[in-house]
Amino acid sequence: MDRRSLFRTGAAVAVAGAGAAMTTPAHAQQRDRLRVHVLVFDGADDLDFVAPNEVFQHAGHFGARIESTFVTGGEPGTVASAFGTRVEAAGWSPRDTDLIVVAGGGYGKPADQPGVPAEIRRGHLPAVLRDARRPGLTLASVCTGAMLLSAAGITRNRPCTTHHQAIADLEAQGGRITRGRVVDDGDLVTAGGVTSGLDLALWLVERHFGADVALGVESVLEYERRGTIWHR
Repeated sequence: MDRRSLFRTGAAVAVAGAGAAMTTPAHAQQRDRLRVHVLVFDGADDLDFVAPNEVFQHAGHFGARIESTFVTGGEPGTVASAFGTRVEAAGWSPRDTDLIVVAGGGYGKPADQPGVPAEIRRGHLPAVLRDARRPGLTLASVCTGAMLLSAAGITRNRPCTTHHQAIADLEAQGGRITRGRVVDDGDLVTAGGVTSGLDLALWLVERHFGADVALGVESVLEYERRGTIWHR
């Protein structure tokens, strides 16, 4: 048995034993397929995009029909993360996805260095995020990715959160700060700093495919979710 099969089998046994009578929660939005685009850019924090992608990829091992793809805000190309990881990413195609997850990174750096401030100053990513909005599309963010959504006007008057060091800025720009680790306002889902990306992705897996799939992924990752999920 290969490593992937061993993980899947062991996790399935654990989930079955812990929740044989478990039912799908009322908030779960069951669907046949979920297409995820994880938006990356030069200076994006590594864990902000790697952690959600790993959760989504593992969910596929538990029966979820889910596709997770790294994308840029323009043409396909190579992105250099905050710590030098080079990522090959597909081009921007928001009509071909159900969920866009926006990474953060570099928020405390000057705007002439790669990261969120530089992207806000350029204006391109906020513009394409603003234009991407449509019925059926969910926009999500990890850490200071929320500040890119804010620059696009998407968080104004909406419950939201971000890294604790950017909370004041998000609120000053019109966001309704909500003290959950993950804040789910339907088609806008935001998370706190860095490691919150794991909790964001696990919540989205649960929301779309049910708790059993999310628990299976937790078992493989040996990760226990933290904090409160705020949702309507």
